[in-house]
Amino acid sequence: MAKNNNGANLGFERELWQAADALRSNMDAAEYKHVVLGLIFLKYISDAFEEQHAKLVAEQAQGADPEDPDEYRAVNIFWVPKQARWSHLKANAKQPTIGKVVDDAMLAIERDNPSLKGVLPKDYAHPRLDKQRLGQLIDLVGNIGLGDKENRTKDILGRVYEYFLSQFASAEGKKGGQFYTPRCVVRLLVEMLAPYKGRVYDPCCGSGGMFVQSVEFVRAHATGNGLPVRGTQTGNGGKAKAHVSIFGQESNHTTWRLAKMNLAIRQIENNLGKEHADSFHHDLHPDLKADYVLANPPFNDSDWRGDLLKDDKRWKYGTPPTSNANFAWVQHFIHHLAPTGLAGFVLANGSMSSNQSGEGEIRKNIIEADLVDCMVALPGQLFYSTQIPVCLWFIARDKKNGPACAAGAAGRRFRDRRGETLFIDARKLGTMIDRVHRELTEDDIRRVADTYHAWRGDKDCDKQYEDIPGFCKAATIEDIRKHHHILTPGRYVGAAEVEDDGEPFEEKMARLTVALREQTEQSAKLDQIIWANLEDIGYGE
Repeated sequence: MAKNNNGANLGFERELWQAADALRSNMDAAEYKHVVLGLIFLKYISDAFEEQHAKLVAEQAQGADPEDPDEYRAVNIFWVPKQARWSHLKANAKQPTIGKVVDDAMLAIERDNPSLKGVLPKDYAHPRLDKQRLGQLIDLVGNIGLGDKENRTKDILGRVYEYFLSQFASAEGKKGGQFYTPRCVVRLLVEMLAPYKGRVYDPCCGSGGMFVQSVEFVRAHATGNGLPVRGTQTGNGGKAKAHVSIFGQESNHTTWRLAKMNLAIRQIENNLGKEHADSFHHDLHPDLKADYVLANPPFNDSDWRGDLLKDDKRWKYGTPPTSNANFAWVQHFIHHLAPTGLAGFVLANGSMSSNQSGEGEIRKNIIEADLVDCMVALPGQLFYSTQIPVCLWFIARDKKNGPACAAGAAGRRFRDRRGETLFIDARKLGTMIDRVHRELTEDDIRRVADTYHAWRGDKDCDKQYEDIPGFCKAATIEDIRKHHHILTPGRYVGAAEVEDDGEPFEEKMARLTVALREQTEQSAKLDQIIWANLEDIGYGE
């Protein structure tokens, strides 16, 4: 099956989405996503529970108790009380009271699983939700085995959940950007930073995509790179447990709930706080020094109440303007980096060149502190939420040759790159997947990531870095000073070399001159016709 970068093998996930979306009727996508994703979550934990329940029933003679919650928690499986099990929902799917049945199930699960308290949707009994369609949706979800061991190993639920997130983001348009960063952008950030080990932080985490991809990166690369693997999780289908600790927060309550569910279905331990909170005004991790920061903050946010934070200790490189939070986010990221930490984040292109309201001075101070490791210009139309051109910033607290990535990516080391910054112009990459959306392909992601790894001297990278006109350029701080501390990659990489077509210069000039003369003569004839027509209707001279 075809593979795309929004998380789906284009097969049953798309078919399931089409069927589920058909049941939406006139319900707004922003509301409907909680209905659908909540049921998928419930089906997953119920399947996992039932599988363990059957195993315990078979072991009763040895003293196992299938109704003891601790028998499930011991193997990282959520305890599901009787009124919340999928069999109970399915039996009541055709009843007019099904909405209340689902709400009661969600309440019971939250009651018996403290980590899910306040996370699950509980609006299924609301009059605006057609109960017949809800019953049909339960039947639809019920036909897919999501939580059994085989499907947990394949991350079936994770794929469905992520694919549905992307589809809801597309359906919601601009509003969808509040909770979803396109998977290909997240993949690129993660592949470039390579967060093998340590503390990963996202202070505006949306639905948790940065964390999911960070953990998946470790699981995919750990054994292949000779890195230590901390055993396996019984309830995680045998996947290697990642050596990363997850820290984050999200200011939107409904989005925070999506993130908690997204991480729970993949059994990724996390610290997103016990509530949603604004990172600027209520930092839930004030003392955190992260080994990696990955983030996609709101672009050009003018409503961040910066006037209340004029003298904040985070503004080491200059007080950010109250009209735009871009450099408040940059400095928040830097503030939370460990001494050898790395950060990769998305910002609007204006952050690379703006000189308004002191932004240019802040950028200059960050550059002169030798913190900017790499800049990547991205192609347009990657995001569902905005057409604003965007870029990737990569910040390194310490560029000298030393232990890589703080707590240490298993002893990997980088070369000393003090005084240097890599510029990559990736605007020509990507493939249109529909009329308005573009995706970076696997080859695109690999090309950019390999270029960065080769340049910074990753021990495990087998490629040699070289400047490529029109694509990448290693520049010095002095080069950046000459460009007045503007970080737009196009200023540094130059133009791509034009391939020689083999036509001698004299012959080409003669051919082009003839073509130009013919076009000029044709233009003159057209001008005469136009003026003649104007004279016929009384407007010529």
